[in-house]
Amino acid sequence: MAPPLRLWPLLTATHRYDKSISTFNRGKGEVIEAPILAYLIETPNGRILYDVGCDHAKIQDPVLRERYYNPATFDMGAPDMREEQRLPHHLARLGLTPADVDLIFIGHLHFDHAGGLKELKRCGCGAEIHLQRDEWDAACSGLDGAVFEDDLIDDEGRALQFCLKRGEYTVAPGVTAVATPGHTAGHMSLLIELPTGQPVLLAGDAADLQENITDEIAPGTLWQGREAQAVESIRKLKALASETGAQLWPNHDMAFYRSLPPFPTPCT
Repeated sequence: MAPPLRLWPLLTATHRYDKSISTFNRGKGEVIEAPILAYLIETPNGRILYDVGCDHAKIQDPVLRERYYNPATFDMGAPDMREEQRLPHHLARLGLTPADVDLIFIGHLHFDHAGGLKELKRCGCGAEIHLQRDEWDAACSGLDGAVFEDDLIDDEGRALQFCLKRGEYTVAPGVTAVATPGHTAGHMSLLIELPTGQPVLLAGDAADLQENITDEIAPGTLWQGREAQAVESIRKLKALASETGAQLWPNHDMAFYRSLPPFPTPCT
């Protein structure tokens, strides 16, 4: 079957935080600026979004911002999310609407990866939402402070409907879900074959920075302290990239993001 046709990284916000949030036991006191990305994948069978960024309302509304991003209780603080960085605006620049998205693949449920679900639904997106069962179970436990319960319901307070998966699977022809737990209980990366050039292996938050990959350093935030599992996931991604000839993309590395073609040019 034909592979995906095009891939776009979408800058949905930027976030300044202590580097140790991205590199376990390393970089304390060093502030970095990180891109918050979603990825649009166009395939012959439809369009896939990998992650959806933050909930714009929680950043822009003073009451909600104080509730969710009060630095006294949330050490990462609020991202900077501009109007033009909202996903409906990115899609509009490509001549699309949220209704043109056929499937949403959520790599994990942290606020900067799943927060945009409510806005997409509000704007007419009826796409099936894929998520790992382990990720859902961990979120329901209430033990992961980077999961905002409000991100998992619609404007009427109804729970969003997830298509829960277990383990690795083919999301679409040429798009493969890769299990990379450690940062969260059910974290998933994505391997994308393209019609020309190398495949792309989206690490997601299994590797925030190129440093995580090169030095095999776990992310700074871990599910129940599972450093060894997180490092094993990085090694798995590196081995898969070597086996498939894929480019392995870190997820919150500003220098790497700036090396990619500027939107709306696709990475093909």
